[in-house]
Amino acid sequence: MLGVQGAGKSLCAKAIATAWHQPLLRLDPGSLYASFIGESERNLRDALRQTEMMSPVILWIDEIEKAFASAASRSADGGLSQRMFGTLLTWLQEREAPVFVVATANDIGALPPELLRKGRFDEIFFVDLPDAGVRREIFAIHLRKRNRDPSQFDLDALAQASGGRSGSEIEQAVISALHEAYADKTELDTQRILAALNDSPPLSVTMAESVQCLRAWAKGRCVPAD
Repeated sequence: MLGVQGAGKSLCAKAIATAWHQPLLRLDPGSLYASFIGESERNLRDALRQTEMMSPVILWIDEIEKAFASAASRSADGGLSQRMFGTLLTWLQEREAPVFVVATANDIGALPPELLRKGRFDEIFFVDLPDAGVRREIFAIHLRKRNRDPSQFDLDALAQASGGRSGSEIEQAVISALHEAYADKTELDTQRILAALNDSPPLSVTMAESVQCLRAWAKGRCVPAD
């Protein structure tokens, strides 16, 4: 799962487990690395073995490029990243246990190309910024989550005003507006959420070049997640 930061890559992994009624295991690659020689590789093998023992499960490898990006080049870690990466590749290719693997990444260009070939990961999905219809639904979800009736808000106006924002940024706008309403001892309304949206620019503006580059790379190379 490749996508813009905050667009819902991790949520997609959780949604798969929910839809299939299977347990979800999260593997944090950074927690595998240890200070003693051979211990990191053993940690990875133990984690994969435990996953197989618990199968059928969904294995979510979070931010996979953070752990294995250096395997694509000559790194200064004595070849540790390459050995760890080789262990993972072999397991992805040879595993027989019913383990469905989902990996999330923000920068797929940092990963070695052999990880992405068919047989290891079947497809690369791109999670893009939500369109107006999806933004409307996201606002409704987060308002209901906080015991507010979405029908009391102008969801169309909120969807229009939140162009270029990710799902997490929309959630934070609702939370920020709630804090302001609580501080003023008033009820949350559409205008407060609109004000929260206008107070800070989205990531697609502050990091416009990076986001545009990522979206351009994904066009034609990835399957749209929606």
